[in-house]
Amino acid sequence: MKSTHLSLIAGAAVLAAVTGFATVTAPGAPARTAAKPAALLPVERAGLVCPAPSNSDLAETQYTAFTPAGTGGDVKGTAELKPALPIVDDEDETDPKKAEKAEEAAEKAKKKAEKPVLAVKEPGKPVVAEANGSAAPAVVGTATGKLAPGWAAQQTTEVTAGGSRGLLGVTCTAPDTDFWFPAASTAESRQDYIHLTNPDDTGAVADIELYGPEGALKSDVGDGITVPARSSVAVLLSTLTSEAVDQLTAHVTTRSGRIGAVVMSADDSAGSDWITASEAPSGTLVMPGIPADATSVQLVAFAPGEDDADVKVQLMGKNATFSPAGNATLHIKSSMTASADLKDLTRGEPGSLLLSPVRKDRATPIVAALRVVRGKGDKQEIAYIPATGPVGARATVPDNRAKGSTLSLTAPGATAKVKVTASAGSGGGEPAVETYTVKAGTTLAVTPKAPEGLKGSYALTVETTSGGPVHASRSLAIASDGVQMFTVQTLPDDRGMVEVPSARQDLSVLDD
Repeated sequence: MKSTHLSLIAGAAVLAAVTGFATVTAPGAPARTAAKPAALLPVERAGLVCPAPSNSDLAETQYTAFTPAGTGGDVKGTAELKPALPIVDDEDETDPKKAEKAEEAAEKAKKKAEKPVLAVKEPGKPVVAEANGSAAPAVVGTATGKLAPGWAAQQTTEVTAGGSRGLLGVTCTAPDTDFWFPAASTAESRQDYIHLTNPDDTGAVADIELYGPEGALKSDVGDGITVPARSSVAVLLSTLTSEAVDQLTAHVTTRSGRIGAVVMSADDSAGSDWITASEAPSGTLVMPGIPADATSVQLVAFAPGEDDADVKVQLMGKNATFSPAGNATLHIKSSMTASADLKDLTRGEPGSLLLSPVRKDRATPIVAALRVVRGKGDKQEIAYIPATGPVGARATVPDNRAKGSTLSLTAPGATAKVKVTASAGSGGGEPAVETYTVKAGTTLAVTPKAPEGLKGSYALTVETTSGGPVHASRSLAIASDGVQMFTVQTLPDDRGMVEVPSARQDLSVLDD
């Protein structure tokens, strides 16, 4: 009977690991006290991916990685970003010599990919690396031990001329299986590429669906896109359909494997930037950090379920929350993309957009994003702000500069206090800490206090200390030839801590 006892105990232990409340006793034995509640512990492993920065030979890219200090335990660990592998298509090659050269090139690329682009050596200090031109690679990486909790990476690219002109910033993201991208486009004036990056050692298969104002766009080539192991694939959205749609929603899912997904959008008249995925479908959404000098703001939203959505549109400004004139509500038909031109709704003050159900008993889940323009005429520049989750316990954004960084904090519910820590610089400097109060229903935009003696770039870590929730974003701006180029990154919770259920095993009834 020894094996039977072990099986019963092992099964109960698994249940305890899942629920945190199971008890482990043998048949006929006295009941034991329930297991302790789940403990909050630092994660021991984290993964990130970033797309290839640009197809422009004029591109100048900086990669930055950082792990906040103080929450990673005693295990040393590593945190490295490595180049993704190039895709080699030699299946149809009949010339043995060419096939052999392709194989040799692939082997060299594989060896090169084992050398990190950059590696974090210690918590609390960012590291940077630079790569110029169109050959800068997509990157994949893993952090372990004390370098895993809160590990963050940023890719910032400056292109001063050409069709890709702009400041393009994107936070490296954790791989997943489901992504929503409102504000994408297949219009003739846009070149939107969706980048799919696979961090794993086995291939992934992805599907891309496009939804416009009239519903799903016809496409025969968006299904079954193969993303080879440790590689990145870029797909031009306009090649997936014959329909030219100015504002649409792209939905990416995987049939197998995990990927990182992000859209590079280039506009003929307004520059370029990355569109990152919206927060998962929800009845209430927040898009934080609309610049005070925005000249145009366009809201794009989508209802993925079977029900239409009616939402209130509100701006959380510097002092209060109000509805923009003429756009107090938005009706979003099921499986159709809706948009609203909010024009220059901030009118010289920073703000954040709040979408909430008109009827609280009908909170239809939606996804949304903002297309934001600064400047006019040939001096325009664009950035995108997707709906994002709250900062929660902590969130971090790397690659802040001595000039041009603005942190936006908004509290859609209760008044909140947050602690903002500027890390040491990548080349030197002492950390700086500031505490801010964000009043309910308002947006607070601040210029972060930079580290004393800053050299290089630094990371900003935001922690909610009371009240809330708080939603946040960071805007980075660089002036070039009279154009105020900018990019906006949101700061959702870094998920550096995880609940680990506690289980108790009773082995006293086992036979000797």
